[in-house]
Amino acid sequence: MSLEETKLLLRTHRIAPNRLLGQNFMVEPALYPKLSDYASLSKTDVVLDAGAGFGFLTRFLSEKCQRVVAVEKDAQVADVLRERLRGVDNVTVIEGDLLKTDLPEFNKAVAVPPYYLSSRLVLWLLERKIDCAVLVLQQEFAERLVAAVGSEAYGWLTVVAWHRVEVELLDAVAKELFYPQPEVDSVIVRLMSWKQAPFEVKDEAFFKQMARWLFTQRNKKVSNALEPFLRSTRKLSKQEAARLAEAVPFRERRARDLLPRDFGELANVLAE
Repeated sequence: MSLEETKLLLRTHRIAPNRLLGQNFMVEPALYPKLSDYASLSKTDVVLDAGAGFGFLTRFLSEKCQRVVAVEKDAQVADVLRERLRGVDNVTVIEGDLLKTDLPEFNKAVAVPPYYLSSRLVLWLLERKIDCAVLVLQQEFAERLVAAVGSEAYGWLTVVAWHRVEVELLDAVAKELFYPQPEVDSVIVRLMSWKQAPFEVKDEAFFKQMARWLFTQRNKKVSNALEPFLRSTRKLSKQEAARLAEAVPFRERRARDLLPRDFGELANVLAE
C-alpha cells in the first residue's frame, strides 16, 4: 500500500531520496494505529509530526486529534505534502528546519523523524513542556536513552533524558518497513513527562553542560575531570579549580558510575 504509493510519488515528482537528510520513508501503515494508541491521542490534542514526508502518518493523525503540525525540511517533499493534504482543514504544513522554525503550540509529538535529526529532536523536545512524544528511532540511539549505569551506552543523553521524562522502548520496527531500506532496525520510543521530576536541578543549562563534559572524561575521577571544566566555565585559576573540584560530592567516583540524580546533586553544588 504505502510502498507502492511512495515509489509512485518519488517517480512522479522526480525525487531521489536524500541519504544526507535520512530520507527513509515509513511504508507500513499498520504502525500508525500503534503510534496513535501509545500517545493516547484525543480530539483535544495538537500533535507535532516531525519529518512528515508525504503525509501518510499525518493524514492518519488528523483523524485522531484536534490539529496536526506537520513539518518537512525538504522543499520538494513539502510541495507534495501540501498538495496531498489540501482540504484537510486541521493540518498545518510547515516547510523548514524544525529546530529553527517558529511553530504553533503543540502538546504531543508523534513522528518517524529522519535519523540525522533523532538526537537533536529528542533534546529539543526535552526542553518543551509537552505531555508525551511517541517516536520511531534507530535502535542503537534509543538504547542510549535507557542505558544502565556503567554500561558502554550510558552517557550524558541518558542522564539528561532521565531528569525530564520517563523513557519506554516499545515495539521493534524492522528496517524492511522503510523505503529505501536503512542499514539498522528501529524501535518505537515513548517519552512521558514526569508528573514530578525524580530530582531537582537548579540550573538546567549548567547541568546539561556539566554532564556532557564529564562523559568526555568518563573514566577519570570526577575531581580530575571537573578541574579543566571549572577553569573554563568559571574562569578559575588551576589552583582554585582544583580546590573546588576536591570539595564536591562523588569526587572519588567516575562519571560512568554516577546515577543521574548524582549528576543533579553535583550540578546543584557547583551552581551555587
